[in-house]
Amino acid sequence: MFQKPPPKASELHNKPSEDFAAKLAQTTALLKQAALEFSPCVQASSLGAEDMVITTLIRQHDLAINVFVLDTGALHTETLALLERVQSRASARSQVLVYKPLLEEVIAFIRRDGQDAMYKSQTLRKECCQIRKLEPLARALNGQKAWITGLRGEQSNNRANMKWIEEDTQAGMSIKKFNPLMQWTWGDVWHFLSEHSVDYNPLHDQFYPSIGCAPCTRAISLGEDFRAGRWWWEDASAKECGLHQK
Repeated sequence: MFQKPPPKASELHNKPSEDFAAKLAQTTALLKQAALEFSPCVQASSLGAEDMVITTLIRQHDLAINVFVLDTGALHTETLALLERVQSRASARSQVLVYKPLLEEVIAFIRRDGQDAMYKSQTLRKECCQIRKLEPLARALNGQKAWITGLRGEQSNNRANMKWIEEDTQAGMSIKKFNPLMQWTWGDVWHFLSEHSVDYNPLHDQFYPSIGCAPCTRAISLGEDFRAGRWWWEDASAKECGLHQK
């Protein structure tokens, strides 16, 4: 018997808040402020649903904000395919820059601790994140006055108390950090993506709300926490790689 395919994420989660229009206006204003008052600034994109919202707004309003992606060398093939599509739509005012880890450091880490070192201890997992994410992040932010994230308050307790604009320190550098989706809900994100027919990572259709490196990300089940699929073998309070750790 023919079975109806499960609904896509864009259909399942398209549930905007009553004040969605006001949230969109606030987000757009913050992006324009970042481009005008803190140039040069960049958007950090993991190519997740939230980041696709921000990239789309940057392009809709022709803002001079580049986008950078950290290609850790361990991303899903679906994520890499989306990266290629996003790069193909880049403009002169909003380029897509890719930063990769230092190959010699990756090789040395794998030779010493193995391909699956991240599962052995939290210390090794964080060392892997340091090599594949934090060191490339420092290069991506070098010379920038501000960076823009897709963080939302409902994603985790660690992110619930963030501010629209924060003072941040990365690799000893002082930099402004914009969180323009801070008050958006998951339903708001998918309403925007649906309304504007925005391309997104097909892993979202397979119940991956939060997508990182392939070895450290799994699908979640109904009722699980939003970030339950990230580093699921660790304590829930530790689910950050260091990019946004307070």
